[in-house]
Amino acid sequence: MIGKRLKDQRGLTLVELLAVVVILGIIAAIAVPSIGNIIENSKKDTHIANAQQLQNAAKLYFAETPTKTSATLEELKTAGFMDDIVDPSDKTKTYEAGTTKIDYSNKKYLVTIIGTKTYINNKEVKLLKRIDVKL
Repeated sequence: MIGKRLKDQRGLTLVELLAVVVILGIIAAIAVPSIGNIIENSKKDTHIANAQQLQNAAKLYFAETPTKTSATLEELKTAGFMDDIVDPSDKTKTYEAGTTKIDYSNKKYLVTIIGTKTYINNKEVKLLKRIDVKL
């Protein structure tokens, strides 16, 4: 009786096991590049959000000092409107406070963000898209 029961049990054949491994390989080949794009897009979105934060701080700064139409991150930090901004592309560093800046002219806010490299160069904050951010 026990011998008959053991003979009736079946396992996976080598072909079935190979098919499962191939399917998992295909899924991995599709998923890995997609995850890479998601990470890159989130970094770009963070740079854009930081540019919008700079714009908001600059609006307050320019309202307080009406003669100014340009401000660096250093000036905004000194005036108490901003703190250091961590570079999302290299989390061990911050944006360059002396060269990251925002300018106001012709009713437009133009931002330049420099960290380990120049991410956004003199672009209008309101119109920023992912394509404008260079990683």
